[in-house]
Amino acid sequence: MSVELSTVQDVEMFTASFSAEQQRELAKRLTTFLSQYKHLSDSYIIEFFTEDLWQTLPSSWQAVLQELSYPQIADLFLDATNEDRRYPSVWPLSLLAFRATAHALAFPRECRHEQVRVASSTKPEEFQENQSQSSLLGHIFRKHVKPKKQHEIRKLGMLVKQLCDQTGCNRVVDVGSGQGHLTRFLSFGLGLSVTAIEADHTLVTMASRFDGQLIWALEKENQKKNCSSRLPVSQSSPRHVAGWVNPKAPWEAFIMQLRAAGCVSEGSSTPSGPSKKRLRGSKRQGRSHGVQTSPSHGSAHSNAHSQDSNKTESEEESSNETCCSCVQPVYQEDVSPEDNSLQSYPDFVLTGLHACGDLSTTLLRHFVNCPHVRGITSVACCYMKITTKENPSPPGLVVPPVPPLTPGHESVPSEFGYPMSSWVRGLPGHQLSYKAREGACHAVEDYIRRLREESELLRTHCYRAMLETFIRDARPDLRRAGIQTIKKAHLLPFTEYACLGLPRVGLPPDLALDPERVEAMLKQQGRVVVYFSLALLLAPVVETLVLLDRMIYLQEKGVDSQLVPLFDPNFSPRNFVLVALKPCG
Repeated sequence: MSVELSTVQDVEMFTASFSAEQQRELAKRLTTFLSQYKHLSDSYIIEFFTEDLWQTLPSSWQAVLQELSYPQIADLFLDATNEDRRYPSVWPLSLLAFRATAHALAFPRECRHEQVRVASSTKPEEFQENQSQSSLLGHIFRKHVKPKKQHEIRKLGMLVKQLCDQTGCNRVVDVGSGQGHLTRFLSFGLGLSVTAIEADHTLVTMASRFDGQLIWALEKENQKKNCSSRLPVSQSSPRHVAGWVNPKAPWEAFIMQLRAAGCVSEGSSTPSGPSKKRLRGSKRQGRSHGVQTSPSHGSAHSNAHSQDSNKTESEEESSNETCCSCVQPVYQEDVSPEDNSLQSYPDFVLTGLHACGDLSTTLLRHFVNCPHVRGITSVACCYMKITTKENPSPPGLVVPPVPPLTPGHESVPSEFGYPMSSWVRGLPGHQLSYKAREGACHAVEDYIRRLREESELLRTHCYRAMLETFIRDARPDLRRAGIQTIKKAHLLPFTEYACLGLPRVGLPPDLALDPERVEAMLKQQGRVVVYFSLALLLAPVVETLVLLDRMIYLQEKGVDSQLVPLFDPNFSPRNFVLVALKPCG
């Protein structure tokens, strides 16, 4: 049974007429294409010299690629919207077919009506007057919020509100809420009743404090206008919960987590405005089945293991912008018999802004299985942290200790983050390596800008690949050792870069470096950039397969979904939002 998402008027849902058969056929084409070029998507650019990656390319490709300038790489390869391609030489058909197929199979990353932008601008129009403040977001929602996040919370918030209006549902659960920026906009800006769940209790405490600051600012404005200092119900405070969401537990455990925390009081409105009594009360609340809630703007703590939730997106090498809030398992214990009645729990819309790894797939499964979830907006990120059958514990996955499950709620069968759908699981070559999924997190638009500007940042991949050769010479057992980012590496001579990098893998900073080898490898920087660009061309294709698999999963469960390139990809690289509503009746 299909559902029309007719209220979503200001976004382009290009998958709206995408039939189930077309989805499955596209999945087949994607897996076939990606299987053919696994050697590119699975390669590590830091092994460019040690694995002689250039020689893995067809000789006919090498001849034309090594002569390209950086702007030509951007225009002829990566920019899917460029219609004025001028080739400096005749390209082999296989290379042209590779590029054309990659662009044709990937979901478009920009809405058509947003493809026209101010010349030389990398930010949306809302930031043209002030580079750090959105002209479309109220000033009280911009405090503590970076421009990228302002853009995201405004656009996603409006979409969530439209889903709430269509379903007649006023409640929202925001999972992986971080510092609560989206939560505050939904609650104070759009008048929704919001429960926010975040694993990091430090972020929850910050969110509560920011709520209090916003309420104080609103009261101050009201006093200036000689208005009542009491906030209307439509500007009620969100409720914050510090806790994990368990990907292996059934939806009942998720609802029990909300109920046990005392976040929703059925049949009553959410309290509005600040209250010192409520603040003191929140401090007196003890643990409730392993989760403690922080109503209004009180402090919150949790017995969950905290983790660093402010990970940066892998593609934004020079940015400190928060990518996601990773929310992982929480378990409820000693649930009282009366709490086991879940039928009276109010319906809500589920949302997650850049929910990390398996969190996005867990929320989709809860949406499908839980009768109380009416709709969902899912923005994913960190695809490399998704679990797969081949790699059930990928690097970076935080797995807390496993206490007993909720009494009466058995663990669900082992389910992985990819693939979710039975259809994709049955396709030959559907497997996606950790490296392919990590590559899907890179920002194509940002790299295109670097190429066109011929940025010095382009030499960093060459530097790291060169360093890898000297590390392997000294320690053959060290392969792809982690060397954290070296500040302003692109401005350093390679010898200085090496002096800083070698000690990070336990090698002396004055390790002898053959000057002739150094010079010879530096001359191949152009080849390194070309090879990285070839692999980067596959990034949107891999992301398309991951997201398409989720759409097919929902379709297999009887739910239609649509994919929205909601955010400006030049500003917010993980810009797709998967939107779905439950069928009526």
